[in-house]
Amino acid sequence: MDEREILALLEARSETALDRLTERYAPLCRQIAREILDSPEDAEECWNDALLRLWNSVPPTKPDSLSAYLCKIVRNEALGRLRREQAQKRGGKNYILALDELQECLPSRNSTEELVDALALRKAIEDFLWRLPPRDCEAFLQRYFYVRPVKEIAKALGSTRVAVSASLSRSRKKLSAYLTKEGFL
Repeated sequence: MDEREILALLEARSETALDRLTERYAPLCRQIAREILDSPEDAEECWNDALLRLWNSVPPTKPDSLSAYLCKIVRNEALGRLRREQAQKRGGKNYILALDELQECLPSRNSTEELVDALALRKAIEDFLWRLPPRDCEAFLQRYFYVRPVKEIAKALGSTRVAVSASLSRSRKKLSAYLTKEGFL
C-alpha cells in the first residue's frame, strides 16, 4: 500500500491506516527514536505518541510526503522526551553530541528576526544538501536527521569511521561557508 492510499485511509478516519503505518514505517521511526533516546521502551512510546499526533493532524494537514512527515513527528516526540529527561538530569546522549557538532555552523535562534528566518534557513540547508555528493549527503542526513552514530553510518556506507567523520567535518565546514555566503551567519 503506498503513501497516498494510507493518507486516504487516514482522511477517512479508518483504523486500518494505523496498521498500514505500523507495517511500513514502525521500524524506521522506532530506530530514529531509539537513536535519540537510547531506549527501546521510550522509542516504542514515541512511536505510539507519533501515531496519535498523526491521527489528530490528518486531516486537516495533508503532507506531501507521509514518511517525512511521520519521521519528523517521531523525531520531535523523541526530542521533547529527551528535553524533559535533560531537565530532570543533565546528561549527554547521541542527539546532544550531534547537535554540538552542528552548533558551530548554525546561527543562534535568540532573536525574533532569526526565528522568522527559520523557513529561509531550512530552504538554504535543503539547497546545500542537494549540492553535496550523494554519499556525503547520506552521511549528513544519517548523522544529523536520523541521529545515527558514526560507527553505524560507516557500516551502512561500507566505509570507515574515520572516513565518515572526515566527510561530516568537511560537510559542516561547507555548510558553514554556504550559510555565511547566504547571509545566515
